[in-house]
Amino acid sequence: MISKINISWKRMANVPMKLLCATLFMLCSSFFVSCSDWDDHYESLASEGTSDLTLWQTLQQHPELSDFREVLSKTKVFKYHKVTGVSYADLLDGAQTFTVLAPVNGSFNKDSVLNLLSTNRGDSMVVRSFVGNHLSYSQVANINKPTDFFLINSKRATIGNNLAIDVPLQQNNIKAKGGILHILQNTLPYRYNLYEALLNDSRYSKIGEQLSSYDEDEFSPTQSVEGGMVDGEQIYVDSVFIEHNRMLESIGQLASEDSTYYAVFPTNDEWQRVWDEAMSHFRYDTTVENADSLQRYWANHALFSDAVFSRTIQSSPEDSLKSYAYDKHYPKYHVFHKPFQPGGILYGATPRQYSNGTLYSVNSWPFTPEMTYLREVKTEGERTGLILEDTQCTYTTRIHAADSVSENEYLVITPRSTTTNWTMTFKLENTLAATYDICAIVLPATIYNPNAQLKPCKFQAEIGYVDENGEPQMFNCNNTKFTTDPTRVDTVMLAENFTLPVCNYDQTNMKFTVKLKCSILARESNQFSREMFLDCIYLRPKKNLNTEQ
Repeated sequence: MISKINISWKRMANVPMKLLCATLFMLCSSFFVSCSDWDDHYESLASEGTSDLTLWQTLQQHPELSDFREVLSKTKVFKYHKVTGVSYADLLDGAQTFTVLAPVNGSFNKDSVLNLLSTNRGDSMVVRSFVGNHLSYSQVANINKPTDFFLINSKRATIGNNLAIDVPLQQNNIKAKGGILHILQNTLPYRYNLYEALLNDSRYSKIGEQLSSYDEDEFSPTQSVEGGMVDGEQIYVDSVFIEHNRMLESIGQLASEDSTYYAVFPTNDEWQRVWDEAMSHFRYDTTVENADSLQRYWANHALFSDAVFSRTIQSSPEDSLKSYAYDKHYPKYHVFHKPFQPGGILYGATPRQYSNGTLYSVNSWPFTPEMTYLREVKTEGERTGLILEDTQCTYTTRIHAADSVSENEYLVITPRSTTTNWTMTFKLENTLAATYDICAIVLPATIYNPNAQLKPCKFQAEIGYVDENGEPQMFNCNNTKFTTDPTRVDTVMLAENFTLPVCNYDQTNMKFTVKLKCSILARESNQFSREMFLDCIYLRPKKNLNTEQ
């Protein structure tokens, strides 16, 4: 049977805090393999003619490393969440190549480490935070020019000028058949990455709780060992689960040591305030399946997606920062200009360096909803797939490249006869629980024919939506008959300060609609035109008019 293996941070509450960091998002299982698998992953780089002693034998020549040797001999290699029978002493006594940065006796609490090894999954935790923090797959010598390299727990490190990171070397460049040994006067500091910092720093604990709630183990049939078939179903005798976090996959892999980021976050009280505000805008009606989970996911996503910036995609960070969500077609969102200047999102923030980037700590959240997730909503007229219903008309789309025309296309609505009034109903997508001005943007007939007669179009509108219980509601815009200005691009206000009680974000249904109805009497046919050139239906969010949870 498939057995899921999972390690919970909360289960390790009684483990000494110095080593608890090992239970964070990336466990060591994916980084360590048994001796038999080693050659499949790492090329032997053994130095020829340097010594006949293995690294393990070389360590045994130094009595001041006896505590470190004891830990290595009792710490087992993990593979796919499972402990093997191979110790790190066995690995260092083999033919493969390492750099060992060994702390001397008295520089760490050996008993605490050994006690942790005796706990459930203690090997994994010790490897992540201690053993793996002092070994590297690379051969790295101490020379005058500092050298950057990765430790086997994927943390970055630097050696050079008799320092490993900031720790003095007591003895260095001791060559062995299996690599190089450096003896340290102290342990190497375990450097949190940004994700670990959010989990462990009490100032950001609420943010860490939200992020870690999306940690999942996903069964990998390709890496699992198949058994027989039972009732037509495949049984696995060795099940492998791959860890992932769907939120981090969307906003930036803050747990990855191979990437570098800028991140801006507030401390707990301010985070709670902006989180409550975001939750109020992503409130779904009670008929939506998993409404609470959707609300929390999209509220978190809305806040996180503009708080994390990959360094590798920034062309000039001093000038602007772009988040992963940036789209060049909508340049007013997800890009923040002059971030370090007065008024910028990072101005006055306190930078804190971590292993894969910089966390800028702020007392006040530097974003407003209107800057990030409470965006303008447009239903482009030319998106005919969003037309739910039409009567007494035909329609077509036309291209007109101009700054005054949204997306450079528009919809032409033509009555079936010169005396019939038409209706057309549009679906609006990704609306939030918020207050909007709802408008129709209508183009003049001269957009297509410079010699067209300048006649206004007269129409009415209805807004369809649902309440908190999912019950359909309709607002007739006070039965107003709107008359367009035929001489210009006309933004017709259909409803001002109109509040949608629930959101329809990332939904495919038709819970929010706008219906346009041509409303011209037969005797008015010479005065008005029944043809409409519709650019888009446009929702403009109103600041701070919806703040209830």
